[in-house]
Amino acid sequence: MTSPLPSSADPSVLDLAPVLPVVVLADAADAVPLARALVAGGLPAIEVTLRTPAALEAIRAIAGEVPEAVVGAGTVVTPEQVAEVTAAGARFLVSPGWTESLLTAMRASGVPFLPGVSTASEVVALLERGVREMKFFPAQAAGGTAYLRSLAGPLPQARFCPTGGIGPATAPEYLALPNVGCVGGSWMVPAEAVAARDWDRIEELARTAAGLRDAGATCR
Repeated sequence: MTSPLPSSADPSVLDLAPVLPVVVLADAADAVPLARALVAGGLPAIEVTLRTPAALEAIRAIAGEVPEAVVGAGTVVTPEQVAEVTAAGARFLVSPGWTESLLTAMRASGVPFLPGVSTASEVVALLERGVREMKFFPAQAAGGTAYLRSLAGPLPQARFCPTGGIGPATAPEYLALPNVGCVGGSWMVPAEAVAARDWDRIEELARTAAGLRDAGATCR
């Protein structure tokens, strides 16, 4: 069964699962079994970062062979990359920050996107441009849950995917906030498990991560 592409009529990327796996792949051959393990564990949205030469091929492989996954591209920092990853099959875009040219390219791509912010001024600037869903990065270093809680009062229309320094112990605190849709993290795809191709372990970690929404509710 194919997962729906988020659009105005479908769930936001922020609402597909409580955790957005941030994946760094050195070998594109690992992309498909890794994606299948994450989906089986309850995490259908997968951010493949453009930090390795294998990233584009990994996105292409997941898009072509794991239709139940919603694969996106992370660390998108140029308009050229926007064109490359959407051509490869990326169904959403994530950037660590934004510029006017990058924002224009992401908007023109036709797929959902999460531009990165770390200050109130950046949030206001995006809201002014009609963008309401953003990546808060680097989350822990930029003020963590206290900062996001402070933004919720004056800027309640902004929603975030905090990423950076978040783990299973702190994720529920973020998920308890009214302006957080999901959190980004890589703890469910540890490098040693990927290197060992231990897909069963990754599926188990993904399943635990997928249950963190309930844990977040208890923090409220």
